[in-house]
Amino acid sequence: MVVFGLAAIALVGWITMSLWNWLVPDLFHGPVLTFWQALGLLVLSKILFWSFGKKHSGRAGHWRPYWKDKWTAMSPEDRERFKQKMKEKWCYREESPSTKDSGTTNG
Repeated sequence: MVVFGLAAIALVGWITMSLWNWLVPDLFHGPVLTFWQALGLLVLSKILFWSFGKKHSGRAGHWRPYWKDKWTAMSPEDRERFKQKMKEKWCYREESPSTKDSGTTNG
């Protein structure tokens, strides 16, 4: 079982190294990785983006309950302000529909 685990880690490290060295230097002019650097990158990504040994419940993510509680605690006016801020931040439009020319001319 230990040999299988080590072989799996080595395979994932080799795949990571191969994909990185195939894509990153050509696309982004980044460095070429060694096998050990690829394993280090995997460990770093595990630390940053996953959880070590935590068992997750059936919920999708641990942020959802926080935001659900926050949303339900907001007044309707606060919700509308929040929606408007998110719309302004993420739904960029070059021209608003009211200022856009309809495309017709009067002559």
